[in-house]
Amino acid sequence: MTKINTVSIIDDDPITIFGITKMLNALECCESIETYMNGEQAIQAIREQLDTQQAVPEVIFLDINMPIMDGWQFLDQFIELNISRTIRINIVTSSIDPVDRQNWKDYRSRTHHLIEFRNKPITRDEIALITEAVKQS
Repeated sequence: MTKINTVSIIDDDPITIFGITKMLNALECCESIETYMNGEQAIQAIREQLDTQQAVPEVIFLDINMPIMDGWQFLDQFIELNISRTIRINIVTSSIDPVDRQNWKDYRSRTHHLIEFRNKPITRDEIALITEAVKQS
């Protein structure tokens, strides 16, 4: 069975990280799971991966409300990176602010990466659909 090489979870909530990690492990869909507590840690790691010609994550679960660097700031920098492959970015948030949905639509229109918007809590079925689509691409 084909597996995703790497999934990144960028979220400052340890419970969300635990839950997504547990579901990914139960689905046995990826080789490696990277976790970051804010966007700055994640963007630095991805830049380092690019600099050392390592593979970047194929799937990213991204919270938008985090300290230090939030999800929107992460996306600002991420979409400027020279990554030709389409990365599947899943915004996973508890926000109900309509501005966040508008921001999501704006970012989707500015990049070739696939950016989706999902409300917390994300379910096992949603994770299965996300990872299956990546494995088939």
